[in-house]
Amino acid sequence: MRRLALATSLLLVSAACSDAGPAATSAPTATATTATTTTAIPATTAAEPTTTGPDSTGPPEPAGAQSLGDPYFPDLGNGGYDVIHYDIEITVDPESAALDAVTTITAVADETLATFNLDFVGLEVSSLMVDGSDAEYVRQGPELRISPDGGIVAGEEFTVTVAYSGRPQLINLISAGVQFGWLQTPEGIYVVAEPDGARTWFPSNDHPTDKATFTFRITVPKPLTAAANGALVETIDNGDSQTFVWDLDSRMATFLATLVIGEYERFESEGPEGILIRDYLPTSFNGKMPAAFEVTAEAMVFLAEWFGPFPFDRYGHIVVYELGGALENQTLSLMGSRALFDEIVVHELAHQWWGDSVTPASWQDIWLSEGFATFAEFLWTEHLRGEDAMNDQIEGLHGALQSIGHFAISDPRESQLFGPAVYWRGGMVLHALRAQVGDEVLKEIFHTYFEIYADGNVTTREFIDLAEEISGQDLTELFDAWLFAVALPDLPDG
Repeated sequence: MRRLALATSLLLVSAACSDAGPAATSAPTATATTATTTTAIPATTAAEPTTTGPDSTGPPEPAGAQSLGDPYFPDLGNGGYDVIHYDIEITVDPESAALDAVTTITAVADETLATFNLDFVGLEVSSLMVDGSDAEYVRQGPELRISPDGGIVAGEEFTVTVAYSGRPQLINLISAGVQFGWLQTPEGIYVVAEPDGARTWFPSNDHPTDKATFTFRITVPKPLTAAANGALVETIDNGDSQTFVWDLDSRMATFLATLVIGEYERFESEGPEGILIRDYLPTSFNGKMPAAFEVTAEAMVFLAEWFGPFPFDRYGHIVVYELGGALENQTLSLMGSRALFDEIVVHELAHQWWGDSVTPASWQDIWLSEGFATFAEFLWTEHLRGEDAMNDQIEGLHGALQSIGHFAISDPRESQLFGPAVYWRGGMVLHALRAQVGDEVLKEIFHTYFEIYADGNVTTREFIDLAEEISGQDLTELFDAWLFAVALPDLPDG
């Protein structure tokens, strides 16, 4: 039961979006090692007034929206443009956790813009250019308001280059009761950005609906290694330091961007369909691969039968001692040293389909990520130990939910964004759907859902509509009970 509890308690320890944690009825508190001088950014930062702007007597200048209207994080995201690519060049001082960086954003204007915004907090900007020319900007709370000379014409591709430095601030995540972002440990540095921490270490359009490709150029002192999302395409020897160049050619939401710095060894193997599996272990592991990682290839094949082809050409894990849980960063999951169990490996692997490739359109729809990954755990238990074991697992979690209060997981509120109900009840939504439509129809729903929304975003309503279309059934009663009602329904018979 300890392995089951760790796999299904899900983020209540220290990772912003994943499992590893408490037994069914309680959750230990994990702390990240951080310097005491670091200040935390509150969950919502009020915008400061600005004295710049168009003449109120004349026609308004065309401006990108200062928010994408997320119901839980209204200051995240910006309108008027679509980011195509981030090029993030960072030199890191591991002792102070400070960085010196240049981020270049390539974007396309959706409308004619006299001004537009980027999400960015805390760090000191030394220069900002649009298409190679200096541009006026003003800081407004968590935003950079940029006014390029001559504006940008709708449909035009443009670049924004921001040079900045300092030590990234942390963010307070009230739903987990801990701080996230750019975290320093005795072993190095790692990033946990979900849900709104990307803006603390690089300027961005920090909302899940604006996905982009990424290049990371990370310079660290020898003998440290720097790992990030995607493929390691080059390692440059600078004498006393090394630059690790990582390229991610599949589009990614900003909250999944990560960086890990420490003394690591890299291990590679070939997975199914030629997928590269690469894992990073601390050198203190002496090359001993955690047994849980050995299920990765088998789990890829198993989950592909249910969900569709694996979304990316590579995948793997990196172990971070101080991380209390796990986090499914795209192509490179962070695994805490206390989260090395196969159920957690399967949970984070399932996120590569649900959460990373198919991403909720708003944070309110997070059950579409965490509920699906929890359902993958149920399937894995059945795969290894049979249907009775899976039913016992689900019944145990259902009983635990009875004692912790109820809410509609279609609207969990920011305070419960990573609470156990989103995970456990979210998984039970799909368990109930399976009981009603059967395995083959459910697989067809998943496969079609993935084919339509891979590399994009989805809402709860879109999933419900698709499930009804594929099954040919009116599923209103089922989804009303499991998603929209406060009371916890009974489990389906059998």
